[in-house]
Amino acid sequence: MRVVTVEGSEGGATPDADASSLSLPSLYDTHYTRMVRLASMYVDHQESAEEVVQDAFVKLLKGNYNIKPGSEAAYLRRMVLNGAHSTLRKRRVRRRHSPQEPEPVASAEESGVCRSERDRILNAVRQLPKKQAAVIVLRYYLDLSEAEIAESLGMARGSVKSHAHRGLRKLQQILGDDERTGDLPAGGRP
Repeated sequence: MRVVTVEGSEGGATPDADASSLSLPSLYDTHYTRMVRLASMYVDHQESAEEVVQDAFVKLLKGNYNIKPGSEAAYLRRMVLNGAHSTLRKRRVRRRHSPQEPEPVASAEESGVCRSERDRILNAVRQLPKKQAAVIVLRYYLDLSEAEIAESLGMARGSVKSHAHRGLRKLQQILGDDERTGDLPAGGRP
């Protein structure tokens, strides 16, 4: 285990006793884009997804976390997932307690077939239980292995397989039995 500490003036990581320090800039360069993709599967705006990821990096920068060497990406994914869930929870509370605003009208470019199909699938994924949705997103959107998913979510590989299978079956029920569900993987990788 090591404690992640980052020096404020230079932006580099400060090594601990065993000299195996975490370089926050390299972690950012390596994982930022994938973390934004992950967050965007949960929150509905790119800007919100970027904010969730930035918040995770800021927490990592400000906090002293014991992170097992080699599992920084899994730890960061967990922070992003928690941040996305928190954002959605706050949004639901705000919507419950604020007056309804009219929906903005989508532009012609946004109303294309690809966009509506993507939205349709994202809405279906958001209807899944949290663990199933997380496994489906990590497996088929970020293309992580079962072992990486298990490490990220803190569950056994067998549980990952079960959640993936149940999630795919539920997605097919939600999306219906039309020709578009033929694109969903039956249980393996796409």
